[in-house]
Amino acid sequence: MNALDYLVLLGVLVGIAAYGMWATRGGGSLHSYLKGGNTHWLTIGLSVMATQASAITFLSTPGQGYESGLGFVQNYFGAPLALILIAAVFLPIYRRLNVYTAYEYLGKRFDQKTRLLGAGLFLVQRGLGAGITIYAPAIVLSTVMGWRLDATIVCSGLLVIAYTVSGGSAAVNLTQKYQIGVIFVGMIAAFFVLLAKLPAGLGFTDALAVAGGFHKLEAVDFSLNPDRRYTVWTGLLGGTFLALSYFGTDQSQVQRYLTGASLRESRLGLMFNAVFKIPMQFFILLLGALVFVFYQFERPPVFFNQAAWHQAAAHGAGDKLRALESDFNAAHADKERHVNAWLAARHAGDTAAAGTERVAALAANARTEAAREETRAVLKAADPKALTNDSDYVFVTFILGYLPHGLIGLLVAVFFAATFSSKAGELNALASTTVVDVYRHVVKRDAADAHYVTASKWFTALWGFFAIGFALFCNLAENLIQATNIIGSIFYGVVLGLFLIAFFVKWVSGTAVFWAAVVSQLLVFGLYATLSISYLWYNIIGCGACMLLSMIIQAVLPANHANGRE
Repeated sequence: MNALDYLVLLGVLVGIAAYGMWATRGGGSLHSYLKGGNTHWLTIGLSVMATQASAITFLSTPGQGYESGLGFVQNYFGAPLALILIAAVFLPIYRRLNVYTAYEYLGKRFDQKTRLLGAGLFLVQRGLGAGITIYAPAIVLSTVMGWRLDATIVCSGLLVIAYTVSGGSAAVNLTQKYQIGVIFVGMIAAFFVLLAKLPAGLGFTDALAVAGGFHKLEAVDFSLNPDRRYTVWTGLLGGTFLALSYFGTDQSQVQRYLTGASLRESRLGLMFNAVFKIPMQFFILLLGALVFVFYQFERPPVFFNQAAWHQAAAHGAGDKLRALESDFNAAHADKERHVNAWLAARHAGDTAAAGTERVAALAANARTEAAREETRAVLKAADPKALTNDSDYVFVTFILGYLPHGLIGLLVAVFFAATFSSKAGELNALASTTVVDVYRHVVKRDAADAHYVTASKWFTALWGFFAIGFALFCNLAENLIQATNIIGSIFYGVVLGLFLIAFFVKWVSGTAVFWAAVVSQLLVFGLYATLSISYLWYNIIGCGACMLLSMIIQAVLPANHANGRE
């Protein structure tokens, strides 16, 4: 990065944050601080999207597309159905009761211990998620740019805390609207620059042919194997439950659409996401698949996290790594020759020759992947704590190596803007849940509105510092976007079970559902530790176990627990 890139980066990030603080300055009631006033549907839609689409989405998802193709998009197949159900069932109830948080509803429907359980599960998983949200871009960007990791985490975290504390939900909604705009502009610009960087004569159709030939365009998988992480069935079933839990019961999302000026505005904001969520994820994965095509004609590094590679090479593993790099480069050159011959045969209409060259290219690709796998093993042997999944470094390596200055700064700003938008929404929700469901309910009842606004600001800051602290000590072996979804899937199913019982099974009481949720959460913890099934199934298991156990427990409770509300 040069001076122009840093100017663009700081101008975008500091400018949006400063505008958010200025535009939402002043006092205000607890209602305006936590709900942000009467928000237009488009702002709601963009805010919901920005909270969900963190930097993890834009750093890690292209890497998923590069390595595995479009199959990850199946993870979102259930989202439109879930958003429609939330708009039809969840949202009217929340608005009718005029709640600040989703967990207030659990207290009204069941009892206070169930309300605190739901809020507690949210605070635990979203508090961890907030740490990952800030850790994700910091670990990647600090590595490839040579920045200090701790300084990157602290500086970005403090900037988000500043404007979120200052303006509350209104500042979050306002800044997210501009941040998501920067994200869209940056990603679209990267897409067109990528196409322009492909070899002369290689059009978009040819690029898709190459991607398809290497199995990168297989977006659907109808396999019934439960160990497969992404299939149509995990997406439609597990993905629906995950989206229902996230968009319907996670306060970081609920708080976004409760700001709507009316039920109609809130519903339109949700439908915006129902329409555009899958296309957005598809586009980002396709971008990663096209980066894979680009690297068929430009030699990529054998391991994209070059800082880790050089560190291991300098500490005793240099000979092995350089030998593997030589093998990789030879296999890649062979692959590039066969890919060019395959395309030439394709253009000439020689189907037989094209098929032969494609098979040879796939064989050469297998050799490059073998060299990469052996490189990971050497890195792991040199440092058992080393992260050997380098997919999160694919897209940023392309950006820094091949994009023009100025656009590099904009794309790096995209990653931080996505971090800020998602983290601001999370901090705002963590603070509102802490104040409304714990502090105001348990610690200090019946205080003045101004007291709770001040408390909300303090808790926003405290959760922000907690997220920074967690990020400073975080160490993830998973691909970052998978790590985020795994944490959510472990908790979301049980929380969704609480709400579905509350909505639809009126004869179940708070005592029954409380103990059912506790047992179900312990069950999910145990299954995750012992099974290797796709994490999306835990959304169904947690939800189903919570609902079934609550009805069983209710059936055996004494008569004085028979009413749904205690």
